[in-house]
Amino acid sequence: MRRKILIIPLMMIITLNCHAWVYPEHRDIMVLAIQKLDSAHRTVLNQLWALARKGYELRLDESVADATQGSDVKFLDYAAWPGIAGDHSTSPENMVFNILHTDWIMDVARVAALLKNGLEKSENRSERVTKLRDSDIRLLRADPEYVSRAGSNNVHFMIARPDVNTTAASYFEACIREGCEPNLIGTYKWFHASAMLKAWRLANDELSSENRSALVLAMLADEAFALHFLEDGFSAGHVAGIWGNAALRKGTHDYYDEHGLEVTTWQGERLVLTGDAYLRPEDAEKASGSVLTSLLQLLDAATQKTPPVKFNDQPGSFIPDTFNIAKSLKMPYRMIDPDFRKLFEEVLITTPVPGLSSGLGEIPRFRSEIGPFIGIEPAGSVSGLSGGFSPDQNTIGIIPRLELAVHIGLGLDGVLNESGDGLVFLDLGWRLDGASNIKIHHDPAYNQFGSILSAIPSREAIYFRLRLPFFLIPGDILIAGPILLLVAPKKMNTMIATAGNGGLIPWQSGLMTPIGRFQFILGREVGVCFYGSLQGADAFLIPDKRLGSVPWSLITMKSTQIDVPFLEFRPFRTFSRRQSASLVLQLNVGVDIPGKVKMIEPAGIDPVKLHPIWMVGLRLGFDWRYYFAKKKS
Repeated sequence: MRRKILIIPLMMIITLNCHAWVYPEHRDIMVLAIQKLDSAHRTVLNQLWALARKGYELRLDESVADATQGSDVKFLDYAAWPGIAGDHSTSPENMVFNILHTDWIMDVARVAALLKNGLEKSENRSERVTKLRDSDIRLLRADPEYVSRAGSNNVHFMIARPDVNTTAASYFEACIREGCEPNLIGTYKWFHASAMLKAWRLANDELSSENRSALVLAMLADEAFALHFLEDGFSAGHVAGIWGNAALRKGTHDYYDEHGLEVTTWQGERLVLTGDAYLRPEDAEKASGSVLTSLLQLLDAATQKTPPVKFNDQPGSFIPDTFNIAKSLKMPYRMIDPDFRKLFEEVLITTPVPGLSSGLGEIPRFRSEIGPFIGIEPAGSVSGLSGGFSPDQNTIGIIPRLELAVHIGLGLDGVLNESGDGLVFLDLGWRLDGASNIKIHHDPAYNQFGSILSAIPSREAIYFRLRLPFFLIPGDILIAGPILLLVAPKKMNTMIATAGNGGLIPWQSGLMTPIGRFQFILGREVGVCFYGSLQGADAFLIPDKRLGSVPWSLITMKSTQIDVPFLEFRPFRTFSRRQSASLVLQLNVGVDIPGKVKMIEPAGIDPVKLHPIWMVGLRLGFDWRYYFAKKKS
């Protein structure tokens, strides 16, 4: 029961934490769009921004888009709002509150500025991933709800097309249809409509100065929220079309964001897009063009250059829209004047055509390591020993091993990014140890007696291996997780996400390099071997000074060995839709603890006294997993 309680929120975090462009990329697109405004429209926007700033001059930047902003952000300009929308807020109303009345949002803005600088200086993929890792850790500290805010839907993604005959008009209409899943296009349309309604009221109603400022603030908030999703529509991983289970959705998203995707817009223009954290100037140029069209519509409506329309025959409001994108599982109903659909299409016709749904003609999908799996892991290792079990056996030596284990676990690849590690598994395995090179007698005449003359002879064991991330101390999620799930689920999500991204002190985050992935894992994984549990207690010849001319006692004994890996390296990984395979190299420390001793020869005397053996080892394994399929969604 405890395992099920933890798996559900873990899966929710991984499934849905796939935001599109990172904050500084959203802001860069918005800055570029504002810079493209002609002087007349830029003047209108500046005037509206001045009205929205009234009373909030200590928080909102005097400039609507400060292109010279550095890393020490002291004010928020309007260009930053699309970056805050969606990822750091759940509705325009919530966004305005966070922007104007919280301190942590300024920390988020500073983290975003540092990320922008880091991404610009990254010379290869490894550096880029490292910058994202550092940024996500800082964001989680600044905004504890960064993960739990993700919600339970695919609002940041485009719905896949049902077939090749889908027209632009029918697709756009389907995205806003009552009862459909919240999605990128439908969400843009919803909030852009809210902003336009406020703009028309601003242009046509007699308002007091106070109400006019409030209405402008609400209007700009609705539009910024809409533009977040419009910008997402130019991120490759969000255009591919959402279908399949969580692993396919995230894997496909991550692959196309990095490697790019050839697309065609509804206008017939062909281009290649990249995605989150891989924004290129040409991506920003294309996205900013659509953002510009949307902004022009808003500014024209606010200055009576377009005729007003009605939505559900309801007048506008002085507060930002309250539609919560994280909690809604279906798009709400909104009746839109048919004339307004033309304005929608003017913007959306420039967006990419999403991929087809599953079936003939689908684009290749890629899987992230998410979900329950079973697998095997053959491995070989060698350990350096502090000596033997007897206090008189102090010669340092080595011992080789072979292992074969069955994996049962839950893949949770990349809680926040691929530097994270939420992997959970339990292994049941068999181990065969070779004899140690430490001999109790070196006379060649004794070689006929085989490994019994080694300080540690050849032996077998069954072993268990457990892997589980932790927040502060090993095992804390097992104890605190179920409690927090009942009393504070948001805090539990944050705790799990933090654990998966390296812990409260994130020294266990993965480090991506050109040759593979390194990670400190001390406390995340432990193995326990039970020697003498398969074919009875193992036999040893132990030095025994109590005896005379033959100073060895023959004993039998079971022992328990504890292995604790502390550094892991994975040089490569291959993945199909249902299977993954990778090499894993681990450095570990351990201790072999002797159990109860039975004297065989000489019999009838007190058992010889033994002590633990300490060791340090190197283990090389081949990690193969088969992931169980889930129904496509």
